[in-house]
Amino acid sequence: MAEEIVSADVKNAYDEFYLGRDEQWRMLGARYKAKNIIDVTRGHDFKKVLEVGAGDGSILRHLSAWSTFPEMHALEISQSGVDQIKALGLKNLSSVNIFDGYHIPFKDNEIDLVILSHVLEHVEFERMLLREIKRVSKYLIIEVPCDYRYGVDKRMKHFLNYGHINMYTPSSLRFLVQSEGFEVLSDKISMIEPEVTKFNTFVNQKKAKSLLTILRIDLEFLVKKFIIRISGKKRHESFANAYTALLRNQGDLDIF
Repeated sequence: MAEEIVSADVKNAYDEFYLGRDEQWRMLGARYKAKNIIDVTRGHDFKKVLEVGAGDGSILRHLSAWSTFPEMHALEISQSGVDQIKALGLKNLSSVNIFDGYHIPFKDNEIDLVILSHVLEHVEFERMLLREIKRVSKYLIIEVPCDYRYGVDKRMKHFLNYGHINMYTPSSLRFLVQSEGFEVLSDKISMIEPEVTKFNTFVNQKKAKSLLTILRIDLEFLVKKFIIRISGKKRHESFANAYTALLRNQGDLDIF
């Protein structure tokens, strides 16, 4: 069944995706993703939590270290990711399994909360996965990168190199999940923090570090925050680099 939905070429690409990657860079990004999960779940109590598309376990490492959830489970499409997650030996991680990208091996309503962080932009059949998640859990956290900008079609190769085949804004994601019967309980719009921009600039891109560049990165971030403060949510969404939402299953797709 897995071969009929996810092609062997795609599966192999993701299997190799977590080999030879920079751990420090992935952990830095995962720290902010994990913090967003904590922020949108504040005031809720979730015990049995499943991360779907857990990658190499970077987010789970932070959630485990912070003792956020007492029982965690992970599903991942790539064998290399599964192997790396298992090797972490996380104290409250109860199971790690490979899956075909769409069929979740848990019973109906068995999970308290599903985490889908930076996964949906990779998924060919978004609604199929969302409906399977609704089967196993009433609550869902989604975080997506906000890739959609004017001219995004001119940068297809860039995004396809990262496996991003779906483009979102906060509004378009809300339209998708609400049309599938989810209610948005809380959400968060994020911009790339200066710490991440500096790492990407000076370490990943190997550009020469200078005081002027550091000040420019810090100033750009502060200017955006000031504009958001005086302009409101619409401007905030236009500056978004990621959008995180806690959702509750309220029903099924109802078109007419």
